[in-house]
Amino acid sequence: MTGRPLMTTPRSIPDRESETVEFKTSFCDEAIESLVAFANHKGGTVYVGVADDGTVKGCAIGKETISQWINEIKSKTYPHVVPDAESMTIDKKTIYTLTIKEYPVKPVAFKGKYYKRFHSSNHVLGLPEILDLHLMTLNTSWDFHLDTTHRLEAISMEKVQSLVDRINEGEDRFHGGPIDFLRKFELLKDDKITNACFLLFLKEKSVLTTIELGQFQTHTVIKDSHRLQVDVISEVELVMEFLRKHISKGITFTGALKSVERWQYPMKALRELVINMIIHRDYRSASSSVVKVFPDRIEFYNPGKLPDTISIDQLYNNDYVSTPRNILIANIFKEMRWIEKYGTGFGRVCEQLQAYGLPRPVVAAVGDGIRVTVRNVTDDVTDDVTDDVTDDVTDDGDVRKAGILRSISRNGKVSSEGLAKNLHVTKRTILRDLQALKTAQRLRRIGSEKSGYWEVVKGPQPF
Repeated sequence: MTGRPLMTTPRSIPDRESETVEFKTSFCDEAIESLVAFANHKGGTVYVGVADDGTVKGCAIGKETISQWINEIKSKTYPHVVPDAESMTIDKKTIYTLTIKEYPVKPVAFKGKYYKRFHSSNHVLGLPEILDLHLMTLNTSWDFHLDTTHRLEAISMEKVQSLVDRINEGEDRFHGGPIDFLRKFELLKDDKITNACFLLFLKEKSVLTTIELGQFQTHTVIKDSHRLQVDVISEVELVMEFLRKHISKGITFTGALKSVERWQYPMKALRELVINMIIHRDYRSASSSVVKVFPDRIEFYNPGKLPDTISIDQLYNNDYVSTPRNILIANIFKEMRWIEKYGTGFGRVCEQLQAYGLPRPVVAAVGDGIRVTVRNVTDDVTDDVTDDVTDDVTDDGDVRKAGILRSISRNGKVSSEGLAKNLHVTKRTILRDLQALKTAQRLRRIGSEKSGYWEVVKGPQPF
């Protein structure tokens, strides 16, 4: 990248800082930090001589100053980046713009640290995010790379052959043995296994694939638990077996003496969530995947955040392009006809749950992972409230507030003590949440504190 000759142009500037815009009153290290964050994201412009609120202050510099800025940026970044520089005249005041495009080889560092733009702020990247960004640059994923710890002897050829036999039951038949299969699907390279190969066909138990399963009466009372540490293909069925064991199934009479068995949840939706959990898991994380079955819900927690390019709103609206965190594992699952195409699984889950008369899943960012909660609530009023609040749920506090709204929709006279007991938190926490919901105009109090009641206010207001 090379800088353009300095030009002076009269024009306006953006109203505010954004994903691609940063204001600085003067050139400083923070300006270089923003250029690096832009280079690691979608590109952007730093406006030098503009206050944080967008007020044009102007910037007086000497003839050689721009060259000095460029040299400083180049010396403090690696790989070295060189922005385009330009001057602008606004209200007889001169400001300067430093514009950088998205860098083709990521990540770019500033003084040994890596940054990425998120909304209007720069965020320091952790090691997993740095690796992901680099792998995305190479158009690959972690599971695509060679396993430096395990050898070919660590996988089961019987499991590979079993998968070949399963695939050959369909229209597209594979002709060859287990080794040929591994080479064709890039699971074996120069007689060395990839990370995906080990996870798919491991012979012995491994902590890398740990999934913790639990049946909970409350947050603290566990009725049953199990730990899986087997290959990821077997884990799909084993998790489903645990779910079938701990959710209820009833019989619905449809007339003419016919009856239909109905699970507490649509099993296809649960299976889709389990498969998504395994495909999108960050297997480099020290955390395990966790599935918790409660009387009124199932929680699926998975290590690995949503990509910066996908918001929770986009997830609900199916308005995104998804790339699996583990491309090779996803490819094998596709060969097994477990997934249709990338990025459509969550949309199908929402459709299946709503067709079943259940609310959409609640997606929450928790720590370094994602938790998806499905509920078996079927009350019409509760469903309406769930739909209203789902889009605002982004963390534990919002999930708890959603629970408060659901409880009040059923019983407006429920006490703060009752809410605290139901949600397994302290009364002080509930009182704080109630005040926040009132401030956000999601709740109103009708009558006195002693004899009155709560009323849910529907609408798009955030918490």
